Amino acid sequence: MSLIPRFAVVGHPNKGKSSIVATLALDDSVAVARSSGTTRHSQSFPMKVDGQILYELIDTPGFQRARKALAWLQNEEKKIHDRPEVVRRFVDHWQGKDAFVDECELLRPIINGAGIIYVVDGSRPYGAEYQAEMEILRWTGQPSMALINPIGSDEYVEDWRTVLNQYFKITRVFNAMTVDFYKRTEILNAFGQLQESWRQPLQQAVGSLTEMRKNQHQLAAAEIAKMVVKMCAFKLEKKISSTAEPMKYQSALATKFFNTLRKLEKKCRRQVQSIYQHTHLHSQEDAIELLDSDLFRLKDWYLWGLNKIQLSAVSAAAGATAGLAVDAAVGGASLMLGAVSGGIIGGAGSWFMADKIARQKISGILPLGGKVLTYGPVTNRNFPYVLLGRALYHRSLIADRPHAQRDQLILQQTDQIAWLSRLNPQRRKQLDKLCNHLSQAESPVETRKSLVVWLEQTIRHAEK
Repeated sequence: MSLIPRFAVVGHPNKGKSSIVATLALDDSVAVARSSGTTRHSQSFPMKVDGQILYELIDTPGFQRARKALAWLQNEEKKIHDRPEVVRRFVDHWQGKDAFVDECELLRPIINGAGIIYVVDGSRPYGAEYQAEMEILRWTGQPSMALINPIGSDEYVEDWRTVLNQYFKITRVFNAMTVDFYKRTEILNAFGQLQESWRQPLQQAVGSLTEMRKNQHQLAAAEIAKMVVKMCAFKLEKKISSTAEPMKYQSALATKFFNTLRKLEKKCRRQVQSIYQHTHLHSQEDAIELLDSDLFRLKDWYLWGLNKIQLSAVSAAAGATAGLAVDAAVGGASLMLGAVSGGIIGGAGSWFMADKIARQKISGILPLGGKVLTYGPVTNRNFPYVLLGRALYHRSLIADRPHAQRDQLILQQTDQIAWLSRLNPQRRKQLDKLCNHLSQAESPVETRKSLVVWLEQTIRHAEK
C-alpha cells in the first residue's frame, strides 16, 4: 500500500463527487458540472505543498448497475472472508467489457489500496439502489467514510446519517460549495482515524496546509500593500510643445491615467487569486466585473471608504497634528492657534475636495523647449480607503472560496458597507495614519512596510 494516503471518491452519478475532489485537493482544474456523467474515467489529483504530495484524491465515475454487480458478486462468493478477492475478480473479469464499465473504473483504485469516500446528496431521499452500492464498497474491506453533500438543501441529511452509520465508520456533512478552510482540515483529521498508517501523514498534511494558509495571507498582504502604495502615488506625464494647447491632450491623458489604475487593481486581484490557488478564475474576469462596481464610480466610494463627515474628521485630525507641530516649534506662543486653524482648514478642504479625484497641472518651459502636462496622483483623501476596502473584500471572497465553485464572483452591495466601522479604535487610528501618508505620498517604502503589517493583522483577525 502506498505511504501517501489515497482516497477514491465514489457514489451515485451527479452527487457532487468531483466538487468534493476539487475542494479537498484545492484544485480548480477538476471538471465540475451539474449534468450527470461529467467524469467518465478515474483521475488522480494529488494535493501538493512545496512540491511534496500530502495526499491523493481519485475522482471516479458514478455507479450505474450496482444491483446487478452485487448479484454477480454474491453468486461468486464462497466464504465471507473471500469478499475482497471476489471484488478483484469482478474487476478482472469485466474490465474492457461493456456491462460494468463504470463499476470497474471506480473499483480499480479501491482494490489497489485506496480508501473510500462515499458521497451522497443530502437534498435527495435515500433509495434502495444506494444499498447495493454501499454493500459492494463494504465487500472491498477498505477503510471508508461517508460524506453527505447537501446540494441545494439539507432536507434528508438526518435520514441519510442514520443509514450511512450502518455502513461506514465515519459520517460527516460536507458541503463542497460552502465549506471553509478549517472544515476541510477537520475532514483530513477524520480520514486519519480510518487507518493507523494514515494518521501521521494526514496530521503532517494538516500542519503543512495550515502553514501554507499563513504564507498565503502574508503574500496577499504584501501584494495588496504594493498595489495601494503604487496606485496612490501614480501619475502620468506627457511632453508637449510650448505652443500646444494643453486642453487637447488632457482628456486622453486622463483616460489613460484611470485605465492604468484599473489595470493595476485587476493585476493585484489576479495575483491574490493565484496566491490562493484559484488559477482558472481570472479567465472569467474579462467578461465580468468581479466586484460589480467600477473603481472610479464615485457614488460607491462612500460605501467602500469614508463619508464626507468622516473625511472631514480625519483631515481635521491630520491638520491639527500639523498645527501642533507649529505650536511646538514656537514654544506654545501661538496659544494652540496652529492646531485649531490646521484642523479647520484640513477639514474644510477635505469636505470641498471629497468629490474630486486627481490633480492635473502644466509645468513651465523645459530647457530644450516644450511643456510637461501631468495628470495625477489621485488627491481624494478617500482613495486609499476605497482601494483597501475593495482589496480586502476581494481577498476574503477568494480565500474562503472552495475550489469546486465555478460561478461568477459577485459582490453583494450590502456587504460593502461599514468595513471600517468593524475595526477597533486602535486599528482604525493606525489605518487613518497610514492613509494620510498614502494620500500625501509620504515615505512610500516605510508606509508600505507598515501597511503590510497592518494588513497581515487584519487578515488574521478576519480568519478567527
